[in-house]
Amino acid sequence: MPSLPASPAPLPHVHRITKYDPAHRDARGRYTGPEDTVSDHGPVEAAYLSSIAALAEASGIDHLEIREPELPGLVHFGLEPTIEGNGLDELLDPTDFHDGARVALPVALELVRAMLRDHGLWCRLEAEGRFAVHVGWDQYVYVGTALPCTEALARVRGLGLFAEPLDISPYDASLDSEPGRQRPADNGFWAELRHYVSNAQAGLLEEGYAGNASRWHRLTEDTLEEVRTRLVPRSRLAVWPGLSEDVAAVLAGLPEEGLTEVVWEDSRGHISSVTVDGEDRSELVRLLSGSRGALALSVYQDEDPPLLAGVLPDPDGVLRARWRTAPCPGD
Repeated sequence: MPSLPASPAPLPHVHRITKYDPAHRDARGRYTGPEDTVSDHGPVEAAYLSSIAALAEASGIDHLEIREPELPGLVHFGLEPTIEGNGLDELLDPTDFHDGARVALPVALELVRAMLRDHGLWCRLEAEGRFAVHVGWDQYVYVGTALPCTEALARVRGLGLFAEPLDISPYDASLDSEPGRQRPADNGFWAELRHYVSNAQAGLLEEGYAGNASRWHRLTEDTLEEVRTRLVPRSRLAVWPGLSEDVAAVLAGLPEEGLTEVVWEDSRGHISSVTVDGEDRSELVRLLSGSRGALALSVYQDEDPPLLAGVLPDPDGVLRARWRTAPCPGD
């Protein structure tokens, strides 16, 4: 059975790196000075990236691992609008933006730039036990290091930024409070899934390769192993009933209020999904015109849990992803 990872220990040297002068903070620590809370897309942004590069170099880091990646969901809280491609265009294929993906430092810095500009993506960037970069709201960047990096911190200040020591990054994974358990999508999971498929209880697999981003796969006994080989590493998996060929009945059964995720297979065999409310009916009818099958799922977990849920372990059998799985009857 795959082993579960221990909770990561916070790095010993953590600094909040910002353009905000601590002299302009009130008694509660809130910034009251003149600096804007969006990126200047220019010299200040460049100073952030140079600061991270200096601390990485001082730590002997030339690659970082993407952890807990996210793409935009229904609601975007950033101050700048998201852009098409979410900052990944010409940088990474969307399915390469997954937990555990190892990227060279220049690519990691471009991911930081995309986060500073609210392009739509977010992730932690880490070298376990040695280095971490977390980007928060309003141009707050948190860098953790295993070494003191005294000269690199002087470089940060020389670039006009402020490096304030903290006990821990507010985005440290050890502080995560996401509810739920972790079930490895191991051989036992796949044996149980095959049972569901053979009994016509399951016919659809949702592959969540990043937060708010999924691929969908239709399942049969003949295609199960082939689907398994194509999954993005460390994905969250959810198993659902098959698509109904009576698309009109699926549309007619949508609730008048509340959010529903509608999954459908188009005439070319491509499976997509969209979240809709009662006001989106006419556009949904257009989208599903000519589709081969559809399924409506409540977005409220307690109303419509998956049949099975699991997280892909690494090839060595260790479950290093920190995603949680939704409660489901298969538990």
